[in-house]
Amino acid sequence: MNGALVAVNTPESGPYLTLKTNAGSRYLSLAGLHRWTVGRSDDNNLVLPDRWISRNHAMLQGMDNGSFYLIDLGSRNGTFINGRRVSVPVTLQDGDQIIFGQTEISFSNPKDLAQGTDSTATSKAASDQESTATAMLHVRRLISVMVVDIRDFTGLTRQSDEKILSEAIGTWFRRAGEILTQYGSGVDKYIGDAVMAVWVHGPEGASSVEMRRILQSVNTLATMTSCLHEQFPLPFPLRIGAGLNTGYAMVGNTGSANRPDYTALGDTVNAAFRLESSTKQLGIDLAMGETTYESLQSLGASETYFQRHTVLLKGYDNPITVHGGTFASLNHFLVQHK
Repeated sequence: MNGALVAVNTPESGPYLTLKTNAGSRYLSLAGLHRWTVGRSDDNNLVLPDRWISRNHAMLQGMDNGSFYLIDLGSRNGTFINGRRVSVPVTLQDGDQIIFGQTEISFSNPKDLAQGTDSTATSKAASDQESTATAMLHVRRLISVMVVDIRDFTGLTRQSDEKILSEAIGTWFRRAGEILTQYGSGVDKYIGDAVMAVWVHGPEGASSVEMRRILQSVNTLATMTSCLHEQFPLPFPLRIGAGLNTGYAMVGNTGSANRPDYTALGDTVNAAFRLESSTKQLGIDLAMGETTYESLQSLGASETYFQRHTVLLKGYDNPITVHGGTFASLNHFLVQHK
């Protein structure tokens, strides 16, 4: 299948997985993509014929700094790293032992070893990585960034059975990815108990159609989250907070023509994370930057739905204007302005 993990005869210098089979060890290169899915279904990058594995079991997420997250996608029998069940995205380390169902796989990332044993090699690797990133991130584009974070997650972990929590949160991450794809996100990254999505706008700017689609994605994510306790016996309904920011950033495509995988860096991205954090301070569900709010004017956005706030974001010297409100007001806005 297109995008499948490539088996190699011997381990490569880059990150790879080792799958033990009756015929011996099989090495699977993790080069070329930023996301690799694992499961029984043929639409995965790594298809494992193990009846204890779910159709869409887990995902590996490569990050811009060279690290890798392992994310369980709500599998029934769980994903384990070094004997511990995965409930939220976990950063993989060189030598980690992963179990999907009854299949054992080891993760290798020679970069981790180089960082611990050879400062010269580490310096060169960092320099090479920086050069690659610089070459890749070469287009300045207008983007909209959305950051969504699960609220009260610490309390949830203290009050929930580990197996139920793992299935519920894994399901949330899987459905969040599906929703973001449905609404045209250029990328979805999983960071701790948060999701980041990026929409890359065209030269003409952010259209009303695009902005409405972004708001619809937030609304759908909020609805999905609030209903999750109906499927899993959680101690309380899950909630999310969201930050939305629009601005220019350096954008590159780390995927292929068939599987574009955009990545973005800069203040526009950082501010989206800060905006999400500000929702807790302001007591709202959704906070958006000034440019995002202005882009919604053609859709009929007003302070009836999104109130104006002045807040000092962490890492910023001066207060900025933020517009936001509850998910109920967002839904009302979308219904009234179809």
